[in-house]
Formats: sequence, C-alpha cells, structure tokens
Amino acid sequence: MSQPEERLRPHPSERLSGPAVLLNLPEFTQALYAEPHPSKQGHRQVSLVHRGPLRLVLFALEAGGELPEHRAPGHVVIHCLRGQIEVEAAGARERMGANEALVLDPDVPHTVKALIQSEMLLTVCLDAKPQRPPETR
Repeated sequence: MSQPEERLRPHPSERLSGPAVLLNLPEFTQALYAEPHPSKQGHRQVSLVHRGPLRLVLFALEAGGELPEHRAPGHVVIHCLRGQIEVEAAGARERMGANEALVLDPDVPHTVKALIQSEMLLTVCLDAKPQRPPETR
C-alpha cells in the first residue's frame, strides 16, 4: 500500500477559516510562482476554499501548461484572470483571455491549456445526489 503524498501546504480549512474570508488573488498567485518545488504538467495550484460543496482553486500556468481531460461532479466556472487559456469542452474549443469565464455543467469532460503564462480561478459547486422526482399515479 502506498503512502499518501505529503501536502505542499496546509489544507484550506486550516489556512483560511472564519465566517468571512478576504482572498487577495494576486498575493496567492505570487506565492505560487515563488514556491521552490517544480510545477506539475506546467502548472501550480492552491485550493483556497473547501467548504461544503464549494471548491475554489487558483492555478498559475506556465506557457504550454495543461490540465489533461477530467470531469467534475458539479457545476464548474473556469475564470481566466490573466493571460490566455484554451478550454476544450462539449465538442468546442474556447480561447479565453483575462476576465473571461466559461461555465460547464456537471460531468462535462474538459481540458485546459495555457497558450501563454496565465492565471486561472476554478470554482466547482459539487452537486448533491439528484433526488428522484415523486412518482405519479
């Protein structure tokens, strides 16, 4: 049995807690670029929020950095903060620049690639198990 990978930083619930938390995205981005370890697949990421069904993850992507095809079990918002990224999803390829966002339904396979050095904010709202509609007689 393999041991779990050691965390690069404390869990978001340990770092960012309280009823209202202000997130300075440029400060977090700067800290990502300053980390001494190498990036993985051309990107670094930090989970900012992990509360209930809500996930908020900041990515710093090198030119050519990518996230291979994956899905999320909830609604997704991919927000390009800086640079230019390309997202393939639902049979379409979208080029996104700073301040553009793409919304995906749950379980839509997608890939992300940085065309130039970029920053991206990912929001995922995990879906509760779908409730079956009441039966009609």
